[in-house]
Amino acid sequence: MSESNTPSRIALTTDLTAPGRHTGDAMLRWSDNSNPLGYHPVPVISLKGGEGPVLLLTGATHGDEFEGPSAIMRLVHGLDPVRLQGQIIAIPALNMPALASSSRVTPLDGANLNRAFPGSADGQPTAMLAHWLETEILPMCNAAIDFHSGGKASYFQPCTLPTHTADRSLAAQNMELARVFGLPLIWRLGSNNDNRSVNSAADRAGVPMIATELGGGGGVDPAITNATEQGVRNVLHFLGILETDSVTVENPRIVEIADPLDSLYAATTGLYDRAVSAGEDVTQGQFAGYFHHITEPERASTRLTLPNKGLVLAHTNRGMVTRGELLALVVRDIPRHL
Repeated sequence: MSESNTPSRIALTTDLTAPGRHTGDAMLRWSDNSNPLGYHPVPVISLKGGEGPVLLLTGATHGDEFEGPSAIMRLVHGLDPVRLQGQIIAIPALNMPALASSSRVTPLDGANLNRAFPGSADGQPTAMLAHWLETEILPMCNAAIDFHSGGKASYFQPCTLPTHTADRSLAAQNMELARVFGLPLIWRLGSNNDNRSVNSAADRAGVPMIATELGGGGGVDPAITNATEQGVRNVLHFLGILETDSVTVENPRIVEIADPLDSLYAATTGLYDRAVSAGEDVTQGQFAGYFHHITEPERASTRLTLPNKGLVLAHTNRGMVTRGELLALVVRDIPRHL
């Protein structure tokens, strides 16, 4: 039996086919010191009205990213299922063990869920969750949104992330969802995208899908969370699930990682004294900040410059950094005709 056909070990305590509002757990069974005989709960909320499309909402794939879970919780508790022509399956904390510890990765196995797909039914907890979502949940859905932000380590200019897949029809549907969501910036995931993400799982399942990057910094920004909730309502309206007001943005800016070496990385351990911010257009050679060799106080600070022109999509939210850490993520505009 192939891995994709192996039944998931994760069971649900609620019936996703039942009409109305239902809540329960995905039962992540993993015997450890904290819970040797029970299960680690992953909350699941279903709002099912009349016949229609199914939209999947997932948050906290990384457990230190709080804007998405906040927007999901606002939305599902502000909607009456009888208004829906379709269904919302909401998993506000896909990586609940990580969210509970405000950690990017899960404390159960130290793995990164957004680098674990397609996962394994017989793997460790993160692989089990990835396999369950890709094989059991995504195939039930007509569209999906996975909410991310910069977490505690970084800050992103808010944007939507459609995958530019080999399937042109699916790629067009992904881009349409990104436009409908309504943020003024779209980060297209191209050849430099990681194929172990939720986006790639949706690609393999043939489900139109976008992710988001929604600020970050380890808290919840009210303006960003408001825009996120409105974005989901825009998508629900577009899919015909909910009659509601939608807010659109004309001609959003579309960017992509053209070359990982456009970005700025730490060359050694030290204190990054940042001079550029997410959302800023920059030029090649532009001053990016000082790098203070704090452990070598006799050494003069280094003036850092940017390798290439583009848009700073994200910057680190850390002061002390180590060799190889991303300091500034620089992307390039995509021509409108592509």
